[in-house]
Amino acid sequence: MSAKLRKALLAISTLLVLALGNTHALALERGHSKSRTKSQSATASNQENTTRVQVLLAEETRHRLAMLAWYGVFDWLEGQVLPDGTVVLRGQVVRPTTRSDAEATVRRIEGVTHVDNQIAVLPLSPHDDRLRRALYRALFNFNSPLFRYGIQAVPSIHIIVDRGRATLKGVVATKADSQLAYMKARGVPGLFDIKNELRVESEMPR
Repeated sequence: MSAKLRKALLAISTLLVLALGNTHALALERGHSKSRTKSQSATASNQENTTRVQVLLAEETRHRLAMLAWYGVFDWLEGQVLPDGTVVLRGQVVRPTTRSDAEATVRRIEGVTHVDNQIAVLPLSPHDDRLRRALYRALFNFNSPLFRYGIQAVPSIHIIVDRGRATLKGVVATKADSQLAYMKARGVPGLFDIKNELRVESEMPR
């Protein structure tokens, strides 16, 4: 066999080895890419399922809290659902039993793994009680445009009074109703401070 022929055969062999190596590497890369895609899809699906469960638990938590027997216009309760199924309860109540009842009812929701109860019980105060009654009359008097909020089974405007300071919480239909509630509350004598934390229904995220 001539030297030229041997060189030609060696070159062809080298090219075949390189081609096979590139084909193998490409196949491996495609395999890894498919694995990454499947892993990313599984992760995205798990996150979506977790978010859906959180939304459902949040809705059920709100419903259960609103249906508590002693939950009234002078209380405020809210719950935050964490990805691990923990529900963090926050708010202010006038009765200690409302705090314990809130925790007990949320614990019974299927899917809730733990309840972190951060609800504060408002201190006993004759002065605060007088302010609560005065604020209620100012906002929900029969000739007030806000009267319709006061006659709901669970009023959407809540009046929280703590040591002479009041906060309006809840949801109203319009910005005008929010401003009117704040103005009427400001006119109540004896208040040290008044905060308006009312949300307008049309501006809330859906």
